Amino acid sequence: MADLKRLYRELVSLEIELWSGIEGRLRAEYDLPLTSFEVLHLLLRRPGPRIQDIAEEFSITVGGTSKVVDRLEAAGLCVRRANPDDRRSSVVELTPEGRKLVAGALEVFEDELELRIGSVISDQSVREVTAVLGTLRVAGQALDTERKAAGKTPVPGTRGTKQP
Repeated sequence: MADLKRLYRELVSLEIELWSGIEGRLRAEYDLPLTSFEVLHLLLRRPGPRIQDIAEEFSITVGGTSKVVDRLEAAGLCVRRANPDDRRSSVVELTPEGRKLVAGALEVFEDELELRIGSVISDQSVREVTAVLGTLRVAGQALDTERKAAGKTPVPGTRGTKQP
C-alpha cells in the first residue's frame, strides 16, 4: 500500500527547501524575495494582467496580491495603469527597471533549479514528475470545486465541529 503520509511529507519538505534555497540566492544577489520574483516573472511572461489575474495565477487572495504589487510599485519595479477594457480595474506592467531586475533574477532562478533538480534527475523524470503533480493538482481543484458547490468547503483554520 502506498505511504501517502510519507509522500505528503516529502512533497512539503521539498517545497520548503526549494523555496528557501531559491529565495536565499535571490535575496543575496538581488535583494529580492521569491514572492516578488514570482510576480515580476509573471509580468514578464504575461504583460498587463489585472490584480485578480495575478491572484488567480498563484492561488492567493486579491488583498495579498495587491500588497505585493504595492511594494513592487513603491520600489519602481512595476506600475498600475488603467485597464483599457474595463475602467473599473487596472493592469500591472513592468517598468524598465523591473524588466532589467527580473531578467537577471531569472538567470539565478533557472540556475538554482538546474542545481537542485536538473542535475539530479533526468529530463524524462522531470516530465513524468511534472505530469503526475499536474494530475494531482487538477484532481484537488476538482475536489475543492465539488465541495464548494455542495456547500461542504472546510473553513480555513478549523478542524471540524465538535459535537456537544
